[in-house]
Amino acid sequence: MKVLGLDTATSGCSAAVWEGTADQAGGARVTVRRSPPMSRGQAEVLVPLAQEVMAEAGVGFAHLDRIAVTVGPGAFTGLRIALAAARGIAVAQDLPVVGITSFDAIAHGVPAAERAGRSMLVAVDSRRAEPFLQLYDATLTPVGEPAMPDPTAIAGWLDALCPSGPLLLAGDAAAALLPLLGSRADVVRASGDGLPDAAVVAALGAARPTGLPVEPFYLRPPDVTLPKAAARKPASKPEPGAAS
Repeated sequence: MKVLGLDTATSGCSAAVWEGTADQAGGARVTVRRSPPMSRGQAEVLVPLAQEVMAEAGVGFAHLDRIAVTVGPGAFTGLRIALAAARGIAVAQDLPVVGITSFDAIAHGVPAAERAGRSMLVAVDSRRAEPFLQLYDATLTPVGEPAMPDPTAIAGWLDALCPSGPLLLAGDAAAALLPLLGSRADVVRASGDGLPDAAVVAALGAARPTGLPVEPFYLRPPDVTLPKAAARKPASKPEPGAAS
């Protein structure tokens, strides 16, 4: 199986080609990956980046079995960029697309040695005071529902789900959480930049079922407003025979 992984959900832009079997055994490997950090401009970079990793891997788009893409939560525009690219390639090549949450991509990207015996709290920057949060147990099974609590309520929210035990913080908002959890013992931050990696996205996409709708995953309504021209109502036309 050959999978192209794409991510622009947060403050990065990455593409990767993964080859292996669906159970990730039998010599599964990431053939090529590229992950330049950027908070803007992903729309201009992602497709050329995907073409670059495909060329270096010696894999044509017609040779792919599926595409995997992060669906969020994350930045509204970033999510749309990768989803549009994935859907465009999928339609052109008649391929299935598998959606992977940013939470799963980040959690599975943490080295096994770091997360061994620890629960993990993944925190994704929402570009607001409230981060996007998802708790996982030591087996990377989600605990509770994803949430976006007020910073003052995060400690209580976490204590209700994970009252004790060692805790690992991951994600690009992890550093901001450390001061809010000062009362907890044995809390450490995972290594790395905390961004989703297309290599992990591709590997997860290889193992998960296809056929489900791939839509953006939001924890709050996107901050989108209509352009002024679109918001204005068109002037009504005078009735026939009316005075000008």
